[in-house]
Amino acid sequence: MRADARKNRDHLLAVAGTAIAEQGVDVSLRDIARRADVGLATLLRHFPTREALLEVLLRTRFDELTAKAAELETSSSPEDALVSWLRDCVAWATEYRGVTVLMAAAIGDTESALHASCVTLRAGGARLLTRAQAAGMARSDIDGADLFALVAALAWLGDQPPLAPRADHLFDVVASAILTSAGSGDAEGEGRPRSRS
Repeated sequence: MRADARKNRDHLLAVAGTAIAEQGVDVSLRDIARRADVGLATLLRHFPTREALLEVLLRTRFDELTAKAAELETSSSPEDALVSWLRDCVAWATEYRGVTVLMAAAIGDTESALHASCVTLRAGGARLLTRAQAAGMARSDIDGADLFALVAALAWLGDQPPLAPRADHLFDVVASAILTSAGSGDAEGEGRPRSRS
């Protein structure tokens, strides 16, 4: 891709990111083109469909979150890594209004342009969860699919203006429910919130 074409594409992505953050994933492509000061045909030449635009825009962030999961695996305790990654995912998903609906649909649709990125993101979280479970620090009756669903649910809360003030508190409640007392064993500790003093 020529340098000027890449510059135009990057500009369109930046404008689209701002528009989606403000208006949600259903913002019109015509509005994005107008904000970017280009014709709709120019936008469609780079991104022929809304999903194509979203796939490129979101894939970069998915890849960053997947890389963060790999980094946390080696740099943090199992408990801290899991909660940190979960918090980052929820914060990111809340940035783009409506993205949780797309993520939930894409994870089960192999034809979706977002499917591969969602699967990779879910796998990164699943590894952190499995590591915490192996250390006896996370309940053993949930898996990566459950964790991915919790990201979507917590992000949805932050996306609802009347509920947004409760989002941080509810994140802590959910994180506490995922974690168990270290070394408590499945019979005693499974599902019991970790004590916080």
